[in-house]
Amino acid sequence: MDTRGAHVMRMAHPTRLLCMAAAVYCFISPAHADTSGASSSQDAVDTANSPVGVWQTIDDHTGQPKALIRISQEADGTLSGKIVKGFGANDQPDRKCDKCTDYRKDHPMLGMTIVDGMKRDGDKYEGGKILDPENGSVYKCQMHTEDNGQKLVVRGYLGISLIGRSQTWNRQN
Repeated sequence: MDTRGAHVMRMAHPTRLLCMAAAVYCFISPAHADTSGASSSQDAVDTANSPVGVWQTIDDHTGQPKALIRISQEADGTLSGKIVKGFGANDQPDRKCDKCTDYRKDHPMLGMTIVDGMKRDGDKYEGGKILDPENGSVYKCQMHTEDNGQKLVVRGYLGISLIGRSQTWNRQN
């Protein structure tokens, strides 16, 4: 092969990797695996694998439990999540969201809705937003359950979901 051909191969390599990663993601994405025989527009919540319930969040820095979030189904079929308990030393019941920049600014964190507008799409939920009350940032959100509904993978991102961060929350009984 001449050197010009090798140069073209090197230049195309990152693009090929990105395309391959996107193809693999689409192939293994739960949205494309409808094993229940149900329509992806189904509004009923599968109780075993539903995000509805109470979830324990984990602090990214310490690995310790951070809060309990109750995810509920709204009348319109979307899911929302509220802080029902904080575990940190500074999580007093009257703690306010002083870094929030929207309507939640200076409102108590306890009882605050931090996840809203999540719509079911196959085996995952998306189309909603999630608030990080520690820094006041609001992100687009996707979530899906794993381990027979015992873990909830929550992804917050800006723009496209490949550019973001995921957390795994643990179901509380």
